[in-house]
Amino acid sequence: MIFNVLTIFPDMFEGILRNSILKKAIERDLIKVNLVNIRDYSKDKHKKTDDYPYGGGYGMVMMVQPIYDAISAVKSSKDIPVYYMGPKGKKFDQRKAVELSKYNEVILLCGHYEGIDERAYSVIDEEISIGDFIMTGGEIAAMAVIDSVSRLIHGVLPQDESFMDESFYNGLLEYPQYTRPENFNGMEVPKVLLSGNHAEIAKWRRQKSLELTLNLRPDLLDKKYLTKQDIDYLMQIGYSDI
Repeated sequence: MIFNVLTIFPDMFEGILRNSILKKAIERDLIKVNLVNIRDYSKDKHKKTDDYPYGGGYGMVMMVQPIYDAISAVKSSKDIPVYYMGPKGKKFDQRKAVELSKYNEVILLCGHYEGIDERAYSVIDEEISIGDFIMTGGEIAAMAVIDSVSRLIHGVLPQDESFMDESFYNGLLEYPQYTRPENFNGMEVPKVLLSGNHAEIAKWRRQKSLELTLNLRPDLLDKKYLTKQDIDYLMQIGYSDI
């Protein structure tokens, strides 16, 4: 999968791309991150990409021309979806990550300053937000999207089950995890995890996921993703709004 990242600060991505899972995925040609400097497409002699807003106001606005030309150059004659990392978009979640992972190639546009010239939306397919808080630019948001989507690409993780069990993938929070030692300051690993009984372990993990989701994120509980056994267990532990 190819991530084309349009930004005025390409150096910000060096850390995330040179470490851990993403580094290995790039080395194995499972993903490619193409960093495109929007400044290279500015027709201003000083490679300016922003200007004062018409009508007055604080801050600077990213100009439409460099954005438009950068997107056009990357797309060429290809039909590549363009996502703008901005505050007005729908919140990015695991379902959106799965959706993006189905594409062979995407464009991620990173805004900055007070945002982008409204006319740039003419070449943008969708705006994506990672939360209701203020950031300086869209680079960190793009990093989060790249990391999240890359984990869903076949071969990036050692086993596909690694991401299928994680929080949000199946609509629930992930079950508690334990590793050695079996006993730490009197806190013991649940016996079922040491039993070797895979059916019982799977049952325990599912129930713990349900409990955690009910207690911490009840908004995630969606009947269409729950089995009859899930619903019976939730009712057993006192949840009736199902």
